[in-house]
Amino acid sequence: MTDWLTLLPWAITAVAVVLLGIQTVLLRRRLDRQDERLKGGLEIQGRELHALTSGSIGVGRRVQECEKQLHQLQSTIEEMRQNDPLRISYDEASRLVELGADIEDLMNSCGISRPEAELVSALHKRRSAA
Repeated sequence: MTDWLTLLPWAITAVAVVLLGIQTVLLRRRLDRQDERLKGGLEIQGRELHALTSGSIGVGRRVQECEKQLHQLQSTIEEMRQNDPLRISYDEASRLVELGADIEDLMNSCGISRPEAELVSALHKRRSAA
């Protein structure tokens, strides 16, 4: 009986070591599965991030292109305003009215119609009165 009592702690220790070994193997398998799931998730997220950055770079380029076209259009519009023959005619008509030209002079000098000449003259008189 004494042999049995001296072997009992060793037997319990051996069973505990075996159980710990089994638990370690099971935990390792579970960790391996989790690791694989995480790696797969990271891979998917990496592909999605690449797609998003590629798309945003494309959008950024399109925005820059649109801004460039907008600036070109603004420059063209401003140039057209500066070179507008009607604007030049009205500016000239306004200057002539300041110098004392009448409606007939405006029509002959600037190539504008009678109503336009009358309007320029009336605007000048209104500005002078104010």
